[in-house]
Amino acid sequence: MPLFFRKRKPSEEARKRLEYQMCLAKEAGADDILDISKCELSEIPFGAFATCKVLQKKVLIVHTNHLTSLLPKSCSLLSLATIKVLDLHDNQLTALPDDLGQLTALQVLNVERNQLMQLPRSIGNLTQLQTLNVKDNKLKELPDTLGELRSLRTLNISGNEIQRLPQMLAHVRTLEMLSLDASAMVYPPREVCGAGTAAILQFLCKESGLEYYPPSQYLLPVLEQDGTENSRDSPDGPTDRFSREELEWQNRFSDYEKRKEQKMLEKLEFERRLELGQREHAQLLQQSSSQKDEILQTVKEEQSRLEQGLSERQRHLDAERQRLQEQLKQTEQNISSRIQKLLQENQRQKKSSEILKSLENERIRMEQLMSITQEETENLRRREVASAMQQMLTESCKNRLIQMAYESQRQTLVQQACSSMAEMDERFQQILSWQQMDQNKAISQILQESAMQKAAFEALQVKKDLMHRQIRSQEMISEQRWALSSLLQQLLKEKQQREEELREILTELEAKSETRQENYWLIQYQRLLNQKPLSLKLQEEGMERQLVALLEELSAEHYLPIFAHHRLSLDLLSQMSPGDLAKVGVSEAGLQHEILRRVQELLDAARIQPELKPPTGEVLTPTAPQEPPESVRPSAPPAELEVQASECVVCLEREAQMIFLNCGHVCCCQQCCQPLRTCPLCRQDIAQRLRIYHSS
Repeated sequence: MPLFFRKRKPSEEARKRLEYQMCLAKEAGADDILDISKCELSEIPFGAFATCKVLQKKVLIVHTNHLTSLLPKSCSLLSLATIKVLDLHDNQLTALPDDLGQLTALQVLNVERNQLMQLPRSIGNLTQLQTLNVKDNKLKELPDTLGELRSLRTLNISGNEIQRLPQMLAHVRTLEMLSLDASAMVYPPREVCGAGTAAILQFLCKESGLEYYPPSQYLLPVLEQDGTENSRDSPDGPTDRFSREELEWQNRFSDYEKRKEQKMLEKLEFERRLELGQREHAQLLQQSSSQKDEILQTVKEEQSRLEQGLSERQRHLDAERQRLQEQLKQTEQNISSRIQKLLQENQRQKKSSEILKSLENERIRMEQLMSITQEETENLRRREVASAMQQMLTESCKNRLIQMAYESQRQTLVQQACSSMAEMDERFQQILSWQQMDQNKAISQILQESAMQKAAFEALQVKKDLMHRQIRSQEMISEQRWALSSLLQQLLKEKQQREEELREILTELEAKSETRQENYWLIQYQRLLNQKPLSLKLQEEGMERQLVALLEELSAEHYLPIFAHHRLSLDLLSQMSPGDLAKVGVSEAGLQHEILRRVQELLDAARIQPELKPPTGEVLTPTAPQEPPESVRPSAPPAELEVQASECVVCLEREAQMIFLNCGHVCCCQQCCQPLRTCPLCRQDIAQRLRIYHSS
């Protein structure tokens, strides 16, 4: 059975407190309060509901328990119909009953520090509720029915996840104190929420189209007036103002419903997008969890392998310890047997000494019987005692030597056992340190994998944002392309129309010129007028070839007479400005800048490769016209220019064969260009080298 479904069994002290409070509430002189707080209850007992119903209790205090639900099975909320104060703070409530609105006499509701996710919509039926405390819960929004609490004076919603207040809260005209987290609010804005309750209500009234009045003009009677209908004071009369507000509210209710439907559609679209995002997030989480499971599985296998090796090592150490214990036991048995032998030897010596004494007595007696003199007897006894003492000393020395040998052998065995135990402990500590190192390594690898997964997820999010941004930019580009294409089609249509009109005009002119022969001399006169004078043609033919080719390339052939008349050359143009060209007669601003730019490029190229510059004073030799007035003018520069081979600027021996990009200079041979990083002429960085091959 899961832990969160298991009911906690109250302690003996809590059970005694509950019995005492229930007995106290049933006494004859008891007040209207039932206090069963701090009794470790997982649900309110049935007897409490019966007591409240029978004895008409008005205050029910059930705080600091383990309640997960207000109503147990087979209990009705109507049993608490007379309750005015309901204190449920410091519990584990996740929801309030849907029929909470049946407690019509309720004036104070305290559900602080619970796990509430939402409030029931029937809370709007608590018309006498004056204090509502939902601090420190998990609420994300408030129901619109809070606007029906006509007697509400104190509302505390701080410590939740609420970002928007319902607009219907503007209809609660008696609200004196509103506590919320101003920094987390979106509607009303943070600045309004930080200014206090009056500023919030003024903002909501302005949004709802209502006129704001202070709560002091709508105050209800105090808590002691139970269940009575209360009238509110208004500046213009209570009944008339209330009726006007109700009428205004009804007129705008339809608009509110339309806006509500629109918001609902937007909410559905947002939920759909959110669901798609959540699916992608769930897939990523599933992948990361599978990778974590694989890593944990490998860690578990490694840990089991280490534990198996450790257990085998432990068994080996136990066997070694048992073997040493058996050796020590065998040694002790040998020592004890030797000691037993020594004791037996001592007893035998005692017996021998007794036998000697008896023999001595017998001998004395025999000597007496044999009439031996006293001196001889004493001498004989002294000798026998000396020999006996000498024998005893030798035996005691032997015993002492045997005991010292036993002590030394025992000490060596103990030292060997201690050293082997210390060595085994050292090996065991080393194995434990290796296991700890492996565990730390596995944990660091898991943390690194999780950091990498987080970075991958962030990179995926950044990639997704970039993709959305590219899609938006592509949509804008496609719209611009569509507009440009439509404009281009329109321009093409207009161009086609103009061409058709010009064709019609030309056909009409040709028809007129062919049908009317009398205009022949006029046409010839016009041709003579259009023909250039011979002197002007000679001046144009004397212009520089590159300048003529430049003007023809820029479609400015009509300015050739002007350039020829003023005797303009490339050197003169390089010293002129766009204003000077305008004074000469070139009116187009773009053409002015383009002519000066191209002239400067030609002169730069001529300075780099002097062989491209025409010789000073080289002009086209004028000849007499052999053709009719409509002579063909040159339309392009000469097809081939004779280019003289230039030598390498580094070695001054071989021919320049390499082109440097981006500058375009040809100034080095193939051998000398390899170590170069910058162009020897302009000192720009060399991006690429191209080899020049001359065709035969």
